[in-house]
Amino acid sequence: MAWFFTPVISGDKFEITGEDARHISKSLRMKIGEALTLCTTDGKRHECEIESFTVDSVIVNVLSSTVCEQEPSVKITLFMALTKGDKMDDIVQKSVELGVYEIVPVLTSRCISRPDEKQMKKKVARWQKIADNAASQSRRGIIPNVRDMLTLKEASALCKNFDKAIVFYECGGEKLRDIINENAKTIAMFVGSEGGFEESEIELLKENSVIPTTLGARILRAQTAPIAGITAIMYQTKNLE
Repeated sequence: MAWFFTPVISGDKFEITGEDARHISKSLRMKIGEALTLCTTDGKRHECEIESFTVDSVIVNVLSSTVCEQEPSVKITLFMALTKGDKMDDIVQKSVELGVYEIVPVLTSRCISRPDEKQMKKKVARWQKIADNAASQSRRGIIPNVRDMLTLKEASALCKNFDKAIVFYECGGEKLRDIINENAKTIAMFVGSEGGFEESEIELLKENSVIPTTLGARILRAQTAPIAGITAIMYQTKNLE
């Protein structure tokens, strides 16, 4: 079933406009009477049926509304150090599919990619578009937000707002199962770029209550580590059952 997002729905009819309307009519070539799902920012999913088309909109009948059960019980914010090339595209896409709540690009000492402000705005806009599409494809209840880039110092200062904060460190750390359990509701997860973290950066994170942890004996690529980390956290919090 087609899956779309909208800020709010009121009443038993709704008009879909813009890019979603064009996608429904032109790309998907949906017909009157076909079903689709709309998710709203209040955490609800609305089962709808297409009633009619106009030149630039789609009119649907709202048949039922329920609480969206697609979202995991834990909100993971991925603080991801900038990677080379288009690796971040895949990281954003797969992280959203797996259930990440928010993605924050972070500039660290060993980042090879160091875009200026104008370049960064374009990158964030592209990543947000990728997140939008991945959320629809995987039938998420929300569209995860891709935030503006932060320095590691700025990012570490936010960790006091989370139940748990961890950093996956190639030099080892505590076992994830000893840190995360199903009671954790908000988790900050730091992942390094291709060169990992400098020791001084790990010390900075530790000063802000971020716990170094490990994903096992093997060294994972920068684009693999966040996917493995999110999956492991989802397992530990019983969101893969």
